[in-house]
Amino acid sequence: MSALDDSKTTSSSDKVPPSTLGHATCARDDLERRILRKLDLRMSIIVVIFTLNYIDRSNVSNARLQGFEQDLHLQGQQYATILSILFVGYIIMQVPANMFLYWLGRPSIFLPSCMLVWGAISALTGITKSYAGAVLARFFLGFAEGPFYPGSLFLISQWYKRDELALRVALVSCGIPISNAFGSLIASGILQGMQGKLGQAAWRWLFYVEGSITMFVAICAMFILPDFPHNTRWLSPEERALAVSRLAEDGDSRAELWNKTSMQGLRDAVSDWKVWWFTAAYTVQLLSQSFAAYFPTLSGTMGYNTTVTLLLCAPPWVLSTIAAFALSRYSDKKQKRFVYYAASNGITVLGFIISVCTMNTAARYFSLFLMAQVYAGYMVFWGWVNNTFAGEPAKRAVAVAMINALGSIGNITGSYVWQSQWGPTYRYSYAVCIATISVSTGMLGVMHLHLKRLNNRIAREERDNEALGNTVGFRYL
Repeated sequence: MSALDDSKTTSSSDKVPPSTLGHATCARDDLERRILRKLDLRMSIIVVIFTLNYIDRSNVSNARLQGFEQDLHLQGQQYATILSILFVGYIIMQVPANMFLYWLGRPSIFLPSCMLVWGAISALTGITKSYAGAVLARFFLGFAEGPFYPGSLFLISQWYKRDELALRVALVSCGIPISNAFGSLIASGILQGMQGKLGQAAWRWLFYVEGSITMFVAICAMFILPDFPHNTRWLSPEERALAVSRLAEDGDSRAELWNKTSMQGLRDAVSDWKVWWFTAAYTVQLLSQSFAAYFPTLSGTMGYNTTVTLLLCAPPWVLSTIAAFALSRYSDKKQKRFVYYAASNGITVLGFIISVCTMNTAARYFSLFLMAQVYAGYMVFWGWVNNTFAGEPAKRAVAVAMINALGSIGNITGSYVWQSQWGPTYRYSYAVCIATISVSTGMLGVMHLHLKRLNNRIAREERDNEALGNTVGFRYL
């Protein structure tokens, strides 16, 4: 009888040859790598979309150098209002749009549709004849652009594990510095070569051309973007099951199929103080980054003509893109967020200080390179946010949208920081940026310490709970 009992209690691992287990593990790893290759290839379209998103948003800054203000007879703070009004529509749309995206479950349709609309609005901005028309166009442009960034962040957070996330967020967000670099190059060509064509000012052609490119890419994106792991049609059933299970093994509940409504996600996000803390820090951070909207103007203080001024804008953003990629990858490797965010902000502050202290052409141009590094920390920040709310998808969808939407109040305020009468030194503007970036870094330092305490508490609970044994659960980064 005891022999029979022993045979019954023989472990399954004794019955399965080690070679078979090894082959199964290798096959799973190969399949996972194949899924990631497919996914990365398709997700790369988001970089193109995001680049066009920022080009369409910031082309008014380039148009300003070639008669935009004069042709529309802008006075006083009207140009700053045209910049800031975009973020009013932007703020309004983000939370409801991400809730709708969660409900719809088809980002491959929703996000390109929004892109098609904003591309059309951007192109139509070129026909405006007055300040009122420009304000309306910019408001509805923000309304259409609002869903894209939080929606794309939510999409990638539903596919990648925690140690893969910051790098992918960086790759997607590289559209910001890329748009600043190549947007300036494209604008320099259009503004130089299209003046007077078909009786239109060159700055109007800038809107026509860039808006049309956006609409074309939007149509292509409908056939490229994935949906979510459980409903993407171009995955095989085996690939789909692994895409879901690998998230469950990552120590969070993303793979537990979506059992909460959008309204429950809204309540969860609103009741979590961490969402509001990130939002406040992000608001003042965006205020400190307001220099980016005036980058051609700051480049223009060096005294060159329009074409050279725009060409000089590109190299700082190219370096920023490389630095952001490297920093985000290292952040993923080391599983740390705050220290790299703080380092990026420190380099940016150094750039501000140099610009405050001198009008020397070489020094001010060098300071532009340092200031542009702020986007490395910006990308690490969004990887950190997605890691922190790696719980229910419904809550994360709302949290990401809330932080990005309400934080954009910093963009609205920042549009009025760079007043013409403060130029060409803009010392007061730089002082505001130094103060706000310091506040943001301090606030996120407090969040970092809080999350460390939570990790210590989780570790103690696991040690006290014998049922968990040596299992390592979720940890904040």
